[in-house]
Amino acid sequence: MTCSAERVDRPTAADRKTRIRTLNDQLRETGVGGRMVMTTGVAALPPHDIAAILLAISTFDAFDEDNDPWGEHDCALLHVGERQLFWKIDCYDRSLANLSPDPADPTVTIRVMTVMLPEEY
Repeated sequence: MTCSAERVDRPTAADRKTRIRTLNDQLRETGVGGRMVMTTGVAALPPHDIAAILLAISTFDAFDEDNDPWGEHDCALLHVGERQLFWKIDCYDRSLANLSPDPADPTVTIRVMTVMLPEEY
C-alpha cells in the first residue's frame, strides 16, 4: 500500500507581510476587519474634527521606509489641519488578552486601530 501526501505550501515571509499589510489597510481604510477606538483626547474634539481625522487616516498613503520600516502599514503620525495625530494598529488573539499568534491569519486575530493625540501615547 502506498500513500501519497499532498504538498502544502507554507506562505513565505513576503506573502505574510503582504497579507498583514492588506488586512491593516482594510481596517484603516474601511473600518472592516477589526475594531477602531480613539483616546479621550480625540473623542473630546468636535464631531467635524473627528470626521476629518478619520478621513485623513483612511486616505493616508505616505508610507515609506522611515514611517513603515516593516511594510505592514500599522502606524503613522500625520497632521490634520493644525493638529498632529497618531494612529496604530495592534494585533491581538481572539480573547484580546495577548498578542496574536499569527497577525496574517484573521481567524486567530483581532485588529485594534487606536487613534490618539501624540501626548496620549
